[in-house]
Amino acid sequence: MSHSDSSRAKGNNGIIIVAAMMLFSMFFGAGNLIFPPVLGAQAADNFPPAILGFLTTGVLLPALAVIAIAITGSDIRSLTLRGGKVFGLIFPVLVYLSIGAFYALPRTATVSFSTIVTPNFGWDSWGSRIVFSAVFFAIALALAFEPTGIVDRLGKYLTPALLILLLVLIVMALVKMTSAPAAPAEDFQSLPYATGFVEGYLTMDSLAGLAFGIVVVSSIREKGVPRGPQLVSSVLKSAIIACLILGAVYLGLGVIGHRMPNGQTFSDGATLLAEASNILMGGAGAVVFGLIVLLACMTTAVGLLGACSEFFATLFTKVSYRAWLIIFTLIAFVVSTTGLETVIAIAGPIIGFLYPSAITLIFLTLVEPLTGRRLNMTFKLALIVSIVWAGLMTLESLGIGANVIASAIDWSPGHAQQLGWVVPTVIGGIIGFVIDLMGSKRAVRLGGETQAEAERRVEAQ
Repeated sequence: MSHSDSSRAKGNNGIIIVAAMMLFSMFFGAGNLIFPPVLGAQAADNFPPAILGFLTTGVLLPALAVIAIAITGSDIRSLTLRGGKVFGLIFPVLVYLSIGAFYALPRTATVSFSTIVTPNFGWDSWGSRIVFSAVFFAIALALAFEPTGIVDRLGKYLTPALLILLLVLIVMALVKMTSAPAAPAEDFQSLPYATGFVEGYLTMDSLAGLAFGIVVVSSIREKGVPRGPQLVSSVLKSAIIACLILGAVYLGLGVIGHRMPNGQTFSDGATLLAEASNILMGGAGAVVFGLIVLLACMTTAVGLLGACSEFFATLFTKVSYRAWLIIFTLIAFVVSTTGLETVIAIAGPIIGFLYPSAITLIFLTLVEPLTGRRLNMTFKLALIVSIVWAGLMTLESLGIGANVIASAIDWSPGHAQQLGWVVPTVIGGIIGFVIDLMGSKRAVRLGGETQAEAERRVEAQ
């Protein structure tokens, strides 16, 4: 290898590492701390298959989402247009609302409150939550008006500090705590992998990968990596590195919950983790941990506010970025005052509705280049079936027409584990694929088309 080739390889490796760290910081919001510890406690003796299921949707699918964006070279709006104009508008709007004002954004405040305020000061009243959330979102709103400099500086130090403290906490848990045999909670008794798989939805990382993956692709392209196989390869390597770190963190947090004394008595992961910090590091350690989580949640909140406001300002141009910023801040504040458990309960049906279509979209985007043709009807039929089936499952879970809906859809394998959408979606995709085989045979270009090309193609169909 010549000197120039060696320098180019080192430069490309540097780009990949930087992109991987950026991708990890995008995926790893402090709110994601709360789910693996609860799973570890609830799964008990069935922890290995349960955490494997969680890692599938919490780590593997997000990586595939980013790779799917790299293959197409498009953002979520252009990608979802493959399901038709209506799907292409409604789905990304719902994704941004769920990772924004209605779930992930209020979760930053509720996790901060549950991690630092309640454990250290004993305050858990509605009034104290209102005051805390008001201050929290007022600061986030102020930072989001001009977020770049402050947030970048905070993120530069907060993510490594949080990772170091988590590493210390995980190592201490491995050394000081031992897991005693325990019966799994009801949901984890029969099919722990499937339960962990659905629990991984709550991280929202697959949806975030679809929404923010174009940022990683653009960042790598700006460093001189050309569109095509080299770009896809670079994004693939970045995604693998980021998700290996993410998976290790999730696994370690799950182990803490698994080994936590009386872990199943905790109502949420924030209080469990705060108590584990207190047991392992004493009161001072718990305070430091809480402060880092608070600041990490703040940077996540600012990032989500900015991203969601920019998306909606682009979509609805008559309303400015800052107007959307204020709207989303107010909504997130109101939702956050209901408490962490309520926020998660509100989000459950929304996430359950969105994830089947997200998984279908990711899978088809990755498969299409292997077929060498445009899979237009495959996308449309599979996505229509996935979203209709997910809608029926959501209505049933809410008790709306449950008896009628159950009699219509409970035949599908995995229905009891909220995976009944898989078989009907596959059938819809197969029917669409047969139609595609009988039609156009245009090749798919690896590395994808531009957003403008995608939009022009869909508009012409």
